[in-house]
Formats: sequence, structure tokens, C-alpha cells
Amino acid sequence: MMLETWSEALQTAFEDLWLGVLNFVPRLVMALIIFLVGWAIGALLDKVVAQVVSSLKIDAALRRAKLDELLQKAGYNLNSGMFLGGLVKWFVIVAFLIASVDVLGLQGVNDFLVRVVEYLPNVIVAALIILVAAIIAEIVQKVVVGAAQAAAIGNASFAGLVAKWSIWVFAIMAALLQLQIVAPFIQTLFTGIVVAIALGLGLSFGLGGQEAAARAIEKVTTEISNRRHHQG
Repeated sequence: MMLETWSEALQTAFEDLWLGVLNFVPRLVMALIIFLVGWAIGALLDKVVAQVVSSLKIDAALRRAKLDELLQKAGYNLNSGMFLGGLVKWFVIVAFLIASVDVLGLQGVNDFLVRVVEYLPNVIVAALIILVAAIIAEIVQKVVVGAAQAAAIGNASFAGLVAKWSIWVFAIMAALLQLQIVAPFIQTLFTGIVVAIALGLGLSFGLGGQEAAARAIEKVTTEISNRRHHQG
């Protein structure tokens, strides 16, 4: 009787184990398929995004801002297309991984991955802010320098640099806020930098404006004197 009881218990245990394996294998296969599909889509989007960003020549603007030198000191090479493409790729992969883990019923792992996916868009947006700022900063610098030179205002180059780096500062602050890094401190620092940049712009244009005004007054005075001389 004892042997029969043990035999039945072992048989039941093995049957339950076998049924568990049979139930788990289809879910494992489905999870692997979902993950591989996500990996393929992520790899495809990685290449597409990298090519699009490279065609915009954003790296050239970033090099003019000396960002490549900073990255080289940290042991990295500047490649904004590869960086942004990688972010998109892993966002897609992790999103599909969540679906895979959900099929397997691993709730704890699923919750962690959901938090990762919720934060990844912040990283992507922060990267986009920096990349767009690189383009805008170069354009604004050229516009400010050209406008200052056309108006015969002195310190045109300095005004252009102030305009360029003001955009960079705003972009960096916005990126840090998007990443939710010490938000109150960043906001306070942002306010201080805005005031400093405003003073710098006012000083540069003010000094240049004084020179332009002096030249204009001198020109008008000369013309009036010449007219009086001719009339006389």
C-alpha cells in the first residue's frame, strides 16, 4: 500500500510537471516570436533614423559647437544619427519585450520594463532638443551677425556668439528638465542664466548701438554743414 501511494504521488507529480511544460512551451515560443519581431523592427528603425539624421548634417553643427571634442575626451565619437537611432531601436525592443514578458506571466519583470519604457521617451525628446538646437543656434548666429553688420553695429561677432550660446543654454536646460534631473535647481539656474544672457546682449548691442548712433549723427551733421555751405 505504501509503495502504491508513493508511486501514485510520483506519477501525479510527473504528470503535473509535464502538463506545465506543455502549457509553458507555446507561451515561450510566442514570447520569442514577439521579441524577435520587435528586434527586427527596432533594427530597421535604427537604420532609418540614422540615415535621416545624417542627411540633416546635424553632426557638422555639433562639431562647430566643439561637442565632438568633449565626447572624444570621454572616449566616444560624435554620431548623432547612430545615437538617436539606437534610442529608437531600444525603445521598440523594450516595448516588444514587455509584450513577451506579459505572455510569460512575469508580472514583476513586466512592471520594471514598463517604467523603463515610460522614461525612454524623455531621453529621446531630450536628444531631439539638443539636435534641433544645434541647427537653430548656427542659423541664429549667422542671422544676428548679418543683421548687426548690416546695421553697422559694432561687436557683431560677439552678439552672434551670445545668441548662439543662449540657444545652447536654453536647449541644455530644457533637456535636463525633460530628463527630470533636479528640476527646481535647474529652473533657478535657468533664470540666472537668462538674466546674464539678456545683460550680455544688451551690453553688446548697446555699445555697438552707441557707435552706430555716433556715426549717424556725425553723418547728418556733415550733410547739414555741406548744405549750408552750398547755400551760402
